[in-house]
Amino acid sequence: MQNFISVHDVTDINALVKKALAYKADPFKDRQLGADKRIGLLFLNPSLRTRLSTQVAAKNLGMEAIVFNVDKEGWMLEFEEGAIMSGNSVEHVKDAAPILGQYFDILCIRTFPSLKNREDDYSEMYINQFIKYAGVPVISLESATLHPLQSLTDIITIQESIIAKPIGRKPKIVLSWAPHIKPLPQCVANSFAQWVNTWGEADFVITHPADYELAEKFTAGATITQDQDAALAGADFVYVKNWSTYTDYGKIYENDPKWMLTDEKMKTTNQAKVMHCLPVRRNVELSDEILDGPLSLVTKEAGNRVWAAQAVIAEILQTNHK
Repeated sequence: MQNFISVHDVTDINALVKKALAYKADPFKDRQLGADKRIGLLFLNPSLRTRLSTQVAAKNLGMEAIVFNVDKEGWMLEFEEGAIMSGNSVEHVKDAAPILGQYFDILCIRTFPSLKNREDDYSEMYINQFIKYAGVPVISLESATLHPLQSLTDIITIQESIIAKPIGRKPKIVLSWAPHIKPLPQCVANSFAQWVNTWGEADFVITHPADYELAEKFTAGATITQDQDAALAGADFVYVKNWSTYTDYGKIYENDPKWMLTDEKMKTTNQAKVMHCLPVRRNVELSDEILDGPLSLVTKEAGNRVWAAQAVIAEILQTNHK
């Protein structure tokens, strides 16, 4: 693995999941793999689980992790090629990234969409410019359109649950839109759909209100319905997430609280386990009764972020040792 930007950087999802669960069973078994190596974590927007889990994962492999909050501690970066830098940006990525490539063996980047211009956001210019100029492997800690470490974590959590309690058939996995008080990116929903579809070992359904369609390049292969009740029937896993509109980009058209998942709605499922990437707005996206109930995998899912990151970092280190 040279970079980790999307599912397309993974040759075998099940093998990567197995590697992650092996690290969960024995976190320090490869503690010499990253000895005398440094990993840089650059954040252009805030983080809690992504930042801390990646630091822990790197430490488990013997690496030194250095965090830099670009939005608070560094110069404003310019990413446009040929830009006339007479505005607020002070340093161009083509000057900053090669230096960072000298400081670090692996560079991790977290960016965020503007939700103003879809063409700009979906070009993934920010993370692609780091890949172009850094000269070292790049891991996405979330980009404008995808969150691959979260999605790998989600597959790990689903697999772990199935191992503990086999279903005996393909699981039915539902991605369900939820209300929110402000427009959120499509990153997590895009990425989850991309990973589940590529994994190909589930009956996958996406449910959302009218006008909340995601980009087809991520959802192709899934069943898509605006009937949440029909989607939930017989479900084994329900992944809850809000996202803003894609076609009329970055808008809120619908905020009906009836889309919030509750115990009553879960009665038609196959005692489905409930997932969410966190942070979650309680009693807006998900009810207390779900989050604090026996069907919630949310805490376990967040804990598995460490093992997802550790598996990816190890893959990159092992690739570059060859």
